[in-house]
Amino acid sequence: MVEPKVQLLTCIDDVFAEQKRYSIELREGDYGARLAVLERFENVFKSSYEELYAAAFADFSKPASEVDVTEILPIVSELKLVKKNLKRWMRAERVLPTPMLFGTSSEIVTEPRGVCLIVSPWNYPFNLTFCPMILALAAGNTVILKPSEVTPFMSAVIVNIVNSVFEKKEVAIFEGDETIAGYLTSLPFDHIFFTGSPNIGKKVMASAAKNLASVTLELGGKSPVIVDDTVHLKRTAEKIVFGKFCNNGQTCIAPDHLYVKNSIYDDLVSLLSDCIKRQYGPLDKLHENPDYCQIVNDAHFRRLEHLLDDALKHGAEVLVGGRACSQKRFMQPTLLTNLSCGCDLMNEEIFGPILPIIRYDSIESVLQELCERPKPLALYIFSSDRDFQNKVVRRTSAGDTCINQIAIHFLHEKLPFGGVNQSGLGKTGGKWGFDTFSHKRSVLKDKFTPFAFLTPPYKQSMRGAIRGLIRHFF
Repeated sequence: MVEPKVQLLTCIDDVFAEQKRYSIELREGDYGARLAVLERFENVFKSSYEELYAAAFADFSKPASEVDVTEILPIVSELKLVKKNLKRWMRAERVLPTPMLFGTSSEIVTEPRGVCLIVSPWNYPFNLTFCPMILALAAGNTVILKPSEVTPFMSAVIVNIVNSVFEKKEVAIFEGDETIAGYLTSLPFDHIFFTGSPNIGKKVMASAAKNLASVTLELGGKSPVIVDDTVHLKRTAEKIVFGKFCNNGQTCIAPDHLYVKNSIYDDLVSLLSDCIKRQYGPLDKLHENPDYCQIVNDAHFRRLEHLLDDALKHGAEVLVGGRACSQKRFMQPTLLTNLSCGCDLMNEEIFGPILPIIRYDSIESVLQELCERPKPLALYIFSSDRDFQNKVVRRTSAGDTCINQIAIHFLHEKLPFGGVNQSGLGKTGGKWGFDTFSHKRSVLKDKFTPFAFLTPPYKQSMRGAIRGLIRHFF
């Protein structure tokens, strides 16, 4: 009897080979064919909202409004943008000849990469599976999806949607643990799009390198927030609380730690506490609040519990929250101060409802500290001082930055999204995502260039002519 995992690996090989063959056919596909595939998906996706809500609640106790804003809205927005612009994006770009190449015509042709693998995470499964899939299909590729096993109910909905919309030669989906993900990334895909932790991202990149497959890595990091003393404190507190505790802090671009000018520290902490109560209600009844979702699983809860306990052992003080319940995978929104640089909380991405707050007097010390740390996926600046804003942007590096706001840059369809170095590789979203799943191919046509006269044998007169050309053009 063949083991189930062996059967699955054989099935993966068969589907990969089928998609490889079909991807060659797709190279001749036109705008109408790609649009038809996207509309087929759109119809089924829009009829599945109730299943999305139910699955997100089963995995996270996630409120429907958060599903709307963080899962459904990005997908329908991406679909609308792609459908509106796809014909233009597919069009070849004419390029004028250089003086040296007068007599030629050139263009840049956008062609599909081929067979693409998308490995998606558990924190926003619908959004971070379907958005890159839409862009890959728009670029004319075939796709294999690997959703996270950590959110089984949401993954099951993804499987049902994919299997009801696509033939396996177009889009196929495989569930499983890290061994399945490892096997998939070992195959000679034309492009791999991975969203997850930096540690796993390194493994994906190493595996892809064996086949010289191109990769896009959307990773994470410790995204800082810097607040100076020129801000509107109440509005700042409201934005930080929502950006941090939406999805219970399980967001790759959520604020990881907060630098606050010493002169406004006490006032901002008080307002943060007020905003937590205003948005989520009394802390002692927060576990009953349907607007505050759970930690995703027991393993992640234990990790967060360790980070909090370790910080307290290193002398951290709880300003707000700090209580947790393992049975319900519940942890209060927690504000900490007096953090030691030696505790794990200050050296690992938190990915949960814990927010360290650090006082500062001089912005120079903050900038120096940030330059010594790995580059984050996002950096947030709260200031009304334009010189201060520009100084922080110039002196730091991050995947992307918001000024006087948290995380909404992800929803801006005309901005590229992605990390840098440790926090990611490559950009996605809109036209940048379409280009990620495309190959830019240069095509030059010779009409009447003089290069035929520049071939050997190189007589003295010819050498003089070549040197004359160099002097004239350069």
